Amino acid sequence: MKTRHLVPILGFAAYSGTGKTTLIEALLPKLTEAGLRIGMLKHAHHNFDVDKPGKDSFRLRKAGASQMLISSRNRYALMTETPEAESEFHYLLSRFDQQQLDVILVEGCKNIAFPKIELHRDEIGKPWLYPNDDNIIAIAADSKVNDSDLPQLDINDLESIKDFVLEFVARKGEIGKEITATGCCDTLSPAFLSVAQGQEKILSLVNCVSEIEPCSLQQSYYRILADDIVSPVNVPQYTNSAMDGFAIRGDDTQRDNYNVVAEVMAGHAYDKEVQIGQAVKIMTGAPMPLGADTVIMREQATASGDNVTFNGASIKAGQNVRQAGEDLAIGANVFTQGTRIESAEMGMLASLGFGETKVYRKLKVALFSTGDEVQAPGSEQKPNTIYDSNRFTIIGLLEKLGCEILDFGILEDNEQVMIEAIKEASQQADVVITSGGVSVGDADYIKLALDKLGQIDFWRINMRPGRPLAFGQINDKPFFGLPGNPVAVMVSFINFVEPALRKMQGEVDWQPLKVNAIATEDLRSKQGRTEFSRGVYQLDSAGRLTVRTTGKQGSGILRSMSEANCLIEISPAVDTVKVGESVTIIPLQGRI
Repeated sequence: MKTRHLVPILGFAAYSGTGKTTLIEALLPKLTEAGLRIGMLKHAHHNFDVDKPGKDSFRLRKAGASQMLISSRNRYALMTETPEAESEFHYLLSRFDQQQLDVILVEGCKNIAFPKIELHRDEIGKPWLYPNDDNIIAIAADSKVNDSDLPQLDINDLESIKDFVLEFVARKGEIGKEITATGCCDTLSPAFLSVAQGQEKILSLVNCVSEIEPCSLQQSYYRILADDIVSPVNVPQYTNSAMDGFAIRGDDTQRDNYNVVAEVMAGHAYDKEVQIGQAVKIMTGAPMPLGADTVIMREQATASGDNVTFNGASIKAGQNVRQAGEDLAIGANVFTQGTRIESAEMGMLASLGFGETKVYRKLKVALFSTGDEVQAPGSEQKPNTIYDSNRFTIIGLLEKLGCEILDFGILEDNEQVMIEAIKEASQQADVVITSGGVSVGDADYIKLALDKLGQIDFWRINMRPGRPLAFGQINDKPFFGLPGNPVAVMVSFINFVEPALRKMQGEVDWQPLKVNAIATEDLRSKQGRTEFSRGVYQLDSAGRLTVRTTGKQGSGILRSMSEANCLIEISPAVDTVKVGESVTIIPLQGRI
């Protein structure tokens, strides 16, 4: 969802050393003389301080004030500490009083999607930004470029830059949209699909299996509930003691000692009514005797024979008692259809007395590898061959999801063999998966076979690793053709296959967990595509979530996945994440 602001936002993007600050410092007087009211946002990759050591506000902030507002007759300033995470771009913009401004200028933030003028000097020796950032609406440089329709300004001509900014503001930020209309961070060229677009397309074309079967509670782990679960009993089923102690009447709490008339263990009961002056020794979970509604813990009691005193303990009527139906009342909703059953759900179902439950049947997934160069592990390796790792990677991923796997092994490079195998797989399974041979330029037998069997689209996904992806229908069964590189197989499975399989299994509205972590090393990407790096996250000594990569990130380095506990997701709008900046991670525990 696009964030709207009251005034146009315009950035100046350049590499360090280009002279952004010097140019803006010289430009601002010209813009204010022209009547503009200007807000200025400057982004710094490093830590900074705006207050001088020794000043009162500095001392108070360092003493522990997380927000420090200092005011004088001429100005006020609010300094806010943000140790947990760097403030989000649009949140920072919202801090301006935009009612009093005509434009907000931004220095830096070149990895965020908003309109920008690229500043470029050849002597700096840095590459151009505009080929990889469709949010650049003009170039101010000391040289010309011949392969762009963007407006080009002389970086040393402040008047022309001033005029461009004035026109930008006069047109309410609309200038440049005729160039960038198809190039915001959420849209891509027709040759590519974004990760989100690919996911949405696939999810819109798959459906939950319809068959339902009874399943014993003992065998229900990781199955999907086919019905809502409603509690048939109260939980707790009866009013009981929350701890070991002595049960008394709530209207009889002031006496010095009580006569102990019984002892009640869990699983047993006292069938008489507790009278004034009486107490019943009771264990945790045992039903409260008739007439008693209060429990004094054993540690506050002194017992002597058949008498007990409570050592002056402050007693509140009704304390330490769990009421019948306190957790769940009869008829209360417990789990909804589409819930995946894990250990906590198994325990809950058992506590309600369910010996079995209705679940969707297991999803059947057919899997095979292709190619004469692919050889089964465990055999003596022949010349010019590779061992088949992708199929076993996918088998492990499918096992994690609780699928029934139909392993068709390795198919030779023979079009007719592949056609027959794919046809058979689609007849036996709910989903068919393969890897390799699906790049747009490939001429593999698998593509020839797929073209004759079904409706298959060969996509280029704007991501790395895992750009090629085939998806479609064979005999009305979803087909996934994953890329051939080992890491790309896993990343593509996690992003596209897993969400589809979960929906087909009956799981409702599943979303992968994504959290922010602080980068402990510089992370680089190419603007315009989503980059998935393999990472290791952990808590540092300050309790912050941090992340680093596993090292070399080649899409054939399978070890990088075995060492990772997360994927680091860098959005298309970002080209660099600096040390100390926040980045999105996708934890992988329990998924791979």
